[in-house]
Amino acid sequence: MTTKLLLEPLLVVVPNWPAPASIRALVTTRTGGVSEAPYDALNLGKHVGDAPEKVIENRARLRQLLPSEPIWLEQVHGTRVWHSGENFQADAAISAELNQVITVLTADCMPVFFCNRAGSLVGVAHAGWRGLCAGVLENTVQALCEKSLALGQTLAREDILVWLGPAIGPSCFEVGNEVREQFIDAARLTGAVFPLESFQAIPGKPQKYWANLYLLARSRLKYAGIQAIYGGDFCTFTQSEQFFSHRRDGVSGRFAALIWLAAP
Repeated sequence: MTTKLLLEPLLVVVPNWPAPASIRALVTTRTGGVSEAPYDALNLGKHVGDAPEKVIENRARLRQLLPSEPIWLEQVHGTRVWHSGENFQADAAISAELNQVITVLTADCMPVFFCNRAGSLVGVAHAGWRGLCAGVLENTVQALCEKSLALGQTLAREDILVWLGPAIGPSCFEVGNEVREQFIDAARLTGAVFPLESFQAIPGKPQKYWANLYLLARSRLKYAGIQAIYGGDFCTFTQSEQFFSHRRDGVSGRFAALIWLAAP
């Protein structure tokens, strides 16, 4: 006699932003998969040491919520934006195709959704501190504008909506002064405003700071001409029941941020 395991349904986060009706987006949580600790339970990353058959099953369960198999990027903490072709080594993606699901995997780094007010373009970016500092968000905005031109349209940056997804919170992300200096140098080179409050000195720890990824992202996006910015109220480190956190656990799974244009 065999015993059937009653698996929990997938629980997802749906962005709270004024996106057009054609936009579909969700962020997975830890709930609803088959992986065992420390990857419990809905780990979607193949590169973190989890049993391959568990990840395959988890992705198959996620696939039931989607119109097509997601574009799984090979993320390298860079700034390249995927839009077509077989080179999936990128940390962001854009799409104008119906039902093409683009996604990034994270576990403390920030997933960022993009769409236009017309509901005809979507984007997603993986923004850890390295990619954020190097310009992955600005590159994604530029890629959306170029894609719009290629489609015979003009996309004003004030017509781009952005949602900041679950990332490590501003009181949990400890970094050294070298990280702060890199953001200062980047601001100096681009002419962007560097928000001093995005790095808070940690008492008793010289040259150590709490870094605020959400504030840094908002600053960079506003400098890129984006005004409609939502989200930014999660913490993967403290919300341990909901999200994986590499900084908290050392070895952990990955959750997915997925977005697509829905067919009529």
